[in-house]
Amino acid sequence: MRELLTVQVGGFANFVGSHFWNFQDELLGLAGDPESDPVFKNQSQYLNMDTLYRTGETNQGVQTYTPRLLSIDYQGSLGSMSSRGTLYNDSSSAPSNVCTWTSNVSTHASEPLKKNLFLQSLYEEELETLRLSKGISNGKNDNPREIQNQDIVDCLESDVQYWTDFSKVHYHPQSLYELNGLWMNNVEFDNYGIGRDIFSGGLRGEEISERLRFFIEECDHIQGFQFIVDDSGGFSAIAADFLESIADEYTNTPVLLYTVRGPGSHMNLTSQKQKLSRSIHDALSFSRLSSFCKLIVPVGLPLLSTSKASMHLCIKDEMPYHSSAVYAAALHSISVPFRIEPLGPANSHNFSGAVDVNGVIQMLAGQARQNMVTILDVAMPAPPISGEHVEHSLLRNLQPLTPEIAEDVEDMQAVEFMTVHGAVRSGGHHAFISEVTDSVNDACENSLSRPKFCHLSVSSCPLPIPLPFPKIFSNLVGQRGELLSSPVPGCSSRGSLDVHSIPMAARLRSSTAVLPFLESRLANLRRLGIQQGAPGTELVRSWGFGKEELEDMEETLSKMVTTLDDRAQLSDSD
Repeated sequence: MRELLTVQVGGFANFVGSHFWNFQDELLGLAGDPESDPVFKNQSQYLNMDTLYRTGETNQGVQTYTPRLLSIDYQGSLGSMSSRGTLYNDSSSAPSNVCTWTSNVSTHASEPLKKNLFLQSLYEEELETLRLSKGISNGKNDNPREIQNQDIVDCLESDVQYWTDFSKVHYHPQSLYELNGLWMNNVEFDNYGIGRDIFSGGLRGEEISERLRFFIEECDHIQGFQFIVDDSGGFSAIAADFLESIADEYTNTPVLLYTVRGPGSHMNLTSQKQKLSRSIHDALSFSRLSSFCKLIVPVGLPLLSTSKASMHLCIKDEMPYHSSAVYAAALHSISVPFRIEPLGPANSHNFSGAVDVNGVIQMLAGQARQNMVTILDVAMPAPPISGEHVEHSLLRNLQPLTPEIAEDVEDMQAVEFMTVHGAVRSGGHHAFISEVTDSVNDACENSLSRPKFCHLSVSSCPLPIPLPFPKIFSNLVGQRGELLSSPVPGCSSRGSLDVHSIPMAARLRSSTAVLPFLESRLANLRRLGIQQGAPGTELVRSWGFGKEELEDMEETLSKMVTTLDDRAQLSDSD
């Protein structure tokens, strides 16, 4: 087995991660449910969840199965959840008998946050399971589950404040790290400079690194780190310092880094000072983070709701709960091939194209071009793969979740890694792996802008839609994610009670289309921070950056542009 360790840093990253782990939990539940679709029961034969999960045991000897995860966030960001999780309840918070203070003592305690309806239902289900295991009946007639679930869905749509509000997963106590003294709703924590030195301050860096070490030391053969970082503010500096320490200690372990932003991070930039700070932050943040990973994938559109990626979705940009669900679905799709472990040749009808993290990195960033900045595209849900002319529609429906990129770029040197899972034929029936492979290969062959190389991974297992998933599907999406010919009457959006699973397609591509993203960061760094009389000179100095460090970043960004820009390569050869 080749384990993958996931690290989530910052508020929006943990929103994305919460949905991501809900998908995994749903897969685990469906695999063991005798009444579930066989496509979910069969996935346990080839989809090795041990890649993402770890087995453990509580102090009471109860077996546990929890995500191999380290989550870093504000103090108070866990809402009603304890930083110890819910499985390992111990007395670690008991007061010490050692007395070092002789004066008067006063205690200030806040009331614990009340669990929302969804979390209450989880708690009640676990109590009922415990009662049944002991042969005890509560003697109550519960309301029909459909009514209760409708109330839960409505509750989440109206009020999600914390990423734990919709999490259905149990976490290990080492997984949840709150940054002591850095409180949630800190509106000032919005730039790289304010996050510097937080990781190294006090014992934070040592404590975080020790938690990471806990998970790594129990791995047999770790394949890499999956980093998800909210890079819209100070958390990017914390993540960069953490990544630097990882690069020093785990030199040969590859890092796949997703930088994620919610639509809200692009809003409310009204003053020139705010716009200046944002432009410099974007350049410095990207340059620093990209220095400590093998592959970086910028994710987060300014307006996801009006983007082409939301063709069959109903997104409310002001709700992180909505947009993070889309990004999490794409990340899940990309990660599927990382955990495919065939147990025999008979399983080949369920999957094809297994690859690990290092394989994808070498594929995309290790070719002649050496480009480490890739674009993330998604088709959610993926269109059917059979019928007249639809073999081309899958490629057309793959739309970018990466901001500031060029459209309709013909790049003959492009390299792609594509995942399609749970594909359906016209009519909603599951498609065979060979049908999907032939359809996509034919479409690529006939495409005017076909890439130099494309690796295709296919799995028969669709994306399950867990109960706490938001109501973001349009009324043209059916129960299995099939695209309907006419809208469902009486509703504008549909959620987990209406849509139970969807086919998905996601793609990472190394392409010159990412040049505008890189060029804007290079230009802003030069114009605003380095050139003589630059308006941001004092700002970058106050953030702790000297001239030499800025020039090193400029050189790094310049090389990234030159790698992709044929014009720059021609001028260099002259």
